[in-house]
Amino acid sequence: MSEGRKVVKAYLLGYDIGSSSIKAALLDPETGRPAAEAVSASTEMEIAAPRPGWAEQDPAAWWEHLALATRMLGDTPGIDLKAVKAVGISYQMHGLVLAGRRGEALRPAIIWCDGRAVPIGARAFAELGEGRCLKSLLNSPGNFTASRLAWIRENEPDVYARARWAMLPGD
Repeated sequence: MSEGRKVVKAYLLGYDIGSSSIKAALLDPETGRPAAEAVSASTEMEIAAPRPGWAEQDPAAWWEHLALATRMLGDTPGIDLKAVKAVGISYQMHGLVLAGRRGEALRPAIIWCDGRAVPIGARAFAELGEGRCLKSLLNSPGNFTASRLAWIRENEPDVYARARWAMLPGD
């Protein structure tokens, strides 16, 4: 440890699971200031577009870069990851990760900027009622995770049948 560096007995660890990279930070809970920060990948992570308007990512890539960012934090001089007392995760909204009974991803995640389920969401908006949606959801369900799950049920029934969990990217 370098001279003059404060010895911290506890850290708060935060992750941001984004579509372009994974960011990690260790905070000193007494000051709220970062003790260490890391970003992985060094270039934007790949977003696959198998069709126009579609956007998918491999959840395994998120895990790989989370592990790399964590290692970078642990490699910071004077940092002991055993001092982490709490972990917080923020992540891209409205993504869909389907996992099977062993927790394995069944297909690439459909991420926030994918538009394939917008017609399903529009149908739900009409059937549930605009007033009800705007009051309860504060929005149209056009790009919400539930619309994406309905798209999978209608278009990839074999994947839907094998899914045990429907999760968000941070789950």
